[in-house]
Amino acid sequence: MNRPPLEAADIVRAQGRRFIENNRTWIHWVHQKVLRAIVRCRTAALGGHRDQCPGCDYQAIAYNSCGNRPCPKCQAGARQRWLAARQQELLAVGYFHLVFTLPHQLSPPALQNKKVLDNLLFRTSAEALRQLTADPDHLGAEVGFLSVLQTWGQNLLHRPHVHGVIPAGGLSPDHTRWIHLRYPFLLPVKVLSRVFRGKFVAALKRRFRQGQLIFAGSLQPLSDPKAFASFLPTLFRQDWVVYAKPPFGGPERVLRYLARYTHRVAISNHRLLAFENDQVTFFWKDYTHGKKKRKMTLSSQEFLRRFLLHVLPRSFVRIRFFGFLAPRRRAKLLPLCQRLLTDHPSPNPSGKTTSSTEAPAWFRCPKCATPLVLVERFSFLHSFAVMRRTPFDTS
Repeated sequence: MNRPPLEAADIVRAQGRRFIENNRTWIHWVHQKVLRAIVRCRTAALGGHRDQCPGCDYQAIAYNSCGNRPCPKCQAGARQRWLAARQQELLAVGYFHLVFTLPHQLSPPALQNKKVLDNLLFRTSAEALRQLTADPDHLGAEVGFLSVLQTWGQNLLHRPHVHGVIPAGGLSPDHTRWIHLRYPFLLPVKVLSRVFRGKFVAALKRRFRQGQLIFAGSLQPLSDPKAFASFLPTLFRQDWVVYAKPPFGGPERVLRYLARYTHRVAISNHRLLAFENDQVTFFWKDYTHGKKKRKMTLSSQEFLRRFLLHVLPRSFVRIRFFGFLAPRRRAKLLPLCQRLLTDHPSPNPSGKTTSSTEAPAWFRCPKCATPLVLVERFSFLHSFAVMRRTPFDTS
């Protein structure tokens, strides 16, 4: 893949130091670590290696990636490795894609309580799914699914939501058979939305009583129990957005679809258009007007602020598995599901997965397409002194 003409690292390199100095009141060491990692990523500061083609002796030097989760350059390899590991876990049924979104009233509290509210978003959306699919009036089965947290919209503003991918069916309560869907949809979306809303608000109330919520700045009045109690009813004045996409085909399509969500960052380098006169311009999709592509221009300081809104707490897990795909149950129940589906296949059979052990395109010789071979590694130790003196300059 060709390098885009503009990268987030270029903006951080030019304005990162100024941004930190202007935002000392709220910026955390985790944010500074992200900025420095983005600047150093795939530069000599992190060392690298030399690859050679055994066919035509072509050579190329590649610098190491930083591996930081918000870095726009570091997710392609991680995504491919994750998808390869998931390939053997897919079932021969159709899959549904669900999206659970918090209302805009909860976005400011969620920013000040990222770990608590993002965990609640995961847990309550999963509980709503499991409760309704276990109901005999809907499916009457135990389901397994994965959820992926995203906190951004296309304009980089804070918009916490969870993407869920769930197979079309589940295990019977006694684990003796696979139960297929009776209808062309998984669950009634309005019912799912109300159950999700009720569970989240109830859990939010418990966290407040337990003293786990922080309200600062303009939200400080919510720390008063009476004010918080008055705030909760406002969350019931509108339906919460739970979106269910139509079912899509076989496991191969699931893998391609998952690749869009599992390892995305707030903005990719390929969406950046220009960085001139301290202004950053990028593409965004306006979903309220038919996904129309628009251009947005922000000051570099506002761009970096919005970018850092989506840095997650340290060690926070943003891809989680539930039901029979939960880590403690997967080893036993997943093979059972595969066996039951082999004995009683879906009435709408889907294609089988295909695997490939070929080297990715970016590890192949551009002249003869032969996989490149590592012949030398470069140390990064010599660059530490330089990087400590000029953390946002790798020249």
